[in-house]
Amino acid sequence: MAASRNRVSRFLTDSRSQPDPVLHSLSNFYREEFIKCQRCLDAQREFYSERAINEVERALTKVMSQLDRLCATAEADKVVSRLLQQFDTVARLSAWSDPRHIH
Repeated sequence: MAASRNRVSRFLTDSRSQPDPVLHSLSNFYREEFIKCQRCLDAQREFYSERAINEVERALTKVMSQLDRLCATAEADKVVSRLLQQFDTVARLSAWSDPRHIH
């Protein structure tokens, strides 16, 4: 009984997929960029209607919840970069960025 339990527990621990460190780093990088958009949007809250803020926040939440899956696709950079550009249009993050801190 102990031997079968040992095999089952080893199977369960060995079969878990470990996150790819590169994928995880990419996902975290993009997550930080979306968080920056969220902060800029919060700073400009007075200039937008409550409905617009809610819709953008809902979209940001959805994108961030799917970020790991998006980053695992072959076209991750293109897709996520396009999403960031669309959010930047609303949040105007690039207008708030200090040009001295751009890499």
